[in-house]
Amino acid sequence: MDKNYQLGSVVIMKKAHPCGTNEWTITRVGADIKIKCNNCGRQIMLSRIDFNKRLKKIVTY
Repeated sequence: MDKNYQLGSVVIMKKAHPCGTNEWTITRVGADIKIKCNNCGRQIMLSRIDFNKRLKKIVTY
């Protein structure tokens, strides 16, 4: 799978967030990637390596 994502991309992660959704929006791209839950608005930061491991699908670019 190609890892072509950018700021504002909507992605689906492998595990669901405790609020019940697994859809996130990318809000920061760099050495670390910051994503925001589309359901509850919670934000988390992951290293790029962890993000790529947990990424399931890119919905929109």
